[in-house]
Amino acid sequence: MEKIMNSAYDMGLTILYALVVLVVGLQVIKHLSVVIDKTFEKSAMDKTVRLFLDSLIRMALKVLLLITVASMLGVQMTTFITLLGAMGLAVGLALQGSLSNFAGGVLILVLKPFAVDDFIEGGGHAGTVSKITIFYTYM
Repeated sequence: MEKIMNSAYDMGLTILYALVVLVVGLQVIKHLSVVIDKTFEKSAMDKTVRLFLDSLIRMALKVLLLITVASMLGVQMTTFITLLGAMGLAVGLALQGSLSNFAGGVLILVLKPFAVDDFIEGGGHAGTVSKITIFYTYM
């Protein structure tokens, strides 16, 4: 019985540490995002590229945080990476439209047919571009 109690105590501490790392990590990512955005603002970087990179960096940091927390909980990384690969394939097939939006967003940033604050018309709609992110362009 004592062995079970010690094991449960150790597992509880591990879960608690993982939750603390998750919460603190999310807060750090939030503050780091603000710092990165202010740094990008001070540079001569185009607003469209700045917003896109900010979104991409936040997403990458959150994925790294998730991998770190999973590792703390004892998930073996080979299993986790295999699972992520399989999930990526399934999600990729399910979200072909969103992936084409991602590719479209990259093309918009590279070719720059329009930028944030431009007025555009197309497909019977017109408006001012307010934000270009990884998957969507907001008007």
